[in-house]
Amino acid sequence: MNVIILGDGGHSRVIQEMLFTNVNYQVTAILDDKHEYGFKQNGIIHAPIDYLTQLLKHDTRVVVAIGENKIRKKIVDKVNLLPQQFLSVIHSTAVVSKSAAIGYGTVIMPNAVINANAEIGMHCIINTGAVIEHDNNIGDYTHISPNATLTGGVTSGEGVHVGSTATIIPGKHLGSWSVIGAGSTVIEHIPAFSKAVGSPTRIIERLMI
Repeated sequence: MNVIILGDGGHSRVIQEMLFTNVNYQVTAILDDKHEYGFKQNGIIHAPIDYLTQLLKHDTRVVVAIGENKIRKKIVDKVNLLPQQFLSVIHSTAVVSKSAAIGYGTVIMPNAVINANAEIGMHCIINTGAVIEHDNNIGDYTHISPNATLTGGVTSGEGVHVGSTATIIPGKHLGSWSVIGAGSTVIEHIPAFSKAVGSPTRIIERLMI
């Protein structure tokens, strides 16, 4: 399958490696607006994101390889593709339950674990070593950072960012576009557009919509 990657930063480089080492995928283009003009390197086109319309074919899928949730959503909205035109990328070392559901465009990094009946939305990042336990329901555009653990029955709204090594205890809800600091322990529901840090967490900031 031919794949076009949108974004050419650090997060993208990880996804590029995941795709380059998988014989099922052929990366045909890496598009990022930092490339002012189109050029070809090692058989791969590098160009601005606006080139997507002329490069996209019926047998091509797209991955938005941008780590920041709001920017990732902005790019998805801009390119305006059908959900099934986006590719979900799952590293070979990730453990994903057969009963889990993974949304279009979501990326699951090395050694991540997705357990039974978990539902992961579209365009999420489940980063290296993160654990999504049974019956989680994770909203679109969420980023679960390396080695974070969401225990059973956790739910999140859209655009949540859970920091590295954070732990969410069972049954808690993370409101849309909330941010959980690295190393935090969440023992209460977190309102939307809130930044919470600490163990246990306390809300330190109300974020702009």
